[in-house]
Amino acid sequence: MSPSLNPNLKSDLAPIARSLAAGGQNLKVSFEFFPPKTEEMETTLWESIRRLAPLNPEFVSVTYGAGGSTRERTHRTVKRILDETHLKPAAHLTCVDASREEVDEVIRAYWDAGVRHIVALRGDPPSGFGDYKPRNDGYQNATELTAAIKRIGDFEVSVGVYPEKHPQSPSLAFDLDVLRQKVDAGATRGISQFFFEPATFLRFRDAVADAGIRIDLTPGIMPVTNFKGLRRMAAACEAAIPDWLGELFDGLDDDAETRKLLASAVAVELCLGLEREGVENFHFYTLNRADLVFAIGRILGLKAQPAHA
Repeated sequence: MSPSLNPNLKSDLAPIARSLAAGGQNLKVSFEFFPPKTEEMETTLWESIRRLAPLNPEFVSVTYGAGGSTRERTHRTVKRILDETHLKPAAHLTCVDASREEVDEVIRAYWDAGVRHIVALRGDPPSGFGDYKPRNDGYQNATELTAAIKRIGDFEVSVGVYPEKHPQSPSLAFDLDVLRQKVDAGATRGISQFFFEPATFLRFRDAVADAGIRIDLTPGIMPVTNFKGLRRMAAACEAAIPDWLGELFDGLDDDAETRKLLASAVAVELCLGLEREGVENFHFYTLNRADLVFAIGRILGLKAQPAHA
């Protein structure tokens, strides 16, 4: 069972909020969104962006589908964020199913549009599963992609990290070697896959430091409202789901309101455990829903700022 989570949910949010607010003046957040597939999803996305924008995130990232399947929608979403909000978008970019020339063209287009932050990822096959097979004329991995981005423009480059080891990696030591190569290529931030125990991220942070790798590490926080969906996502990336989390959501498939309350409590206590160990940046996987993330942000001490033009 998690050492920080009260299974009876009797913990008082007031002292948690006071604790975070007192020491949380330096806390920074960022939000991840995915490009919409339908008009209804487009409406939901922009409602969420406008709801979360007053929390003044450091940046907002926009994902790139498996196999580059959302390439054009990602570009459109990033461009609209630039045109219609004060937010700083970070565009996800992958190596999948594109030549080096095609990827370079995308990078230059982002620079010309005003984007200055790219999340460089190897990417997944079109199915999202199976073995990754790079194109002969494409970038082979995120390290090569990072180097290409930095060669074309003075972008900030974030990369993905896996506190529990990449599912296709032979070892954590191998992952650390790859991360070192990404840093040498120009990456300055590692955004983690989601996890649910503070110790999972903290062990990884210590391993990175012990290896002499200098990079900012930001934990990825996933508020859980759909436990069945979480199981599918966790299986794809081999993220551990602790037994206590399954017990919390057991029998609540038809009780959405209680699931939301539990999701807030779990995420807040995870952030609290990390904040106690000096973590000041949090990256939230919003799933294009604002309500939970906004509430969690308030408990973390974030105050809505006046709207920008």
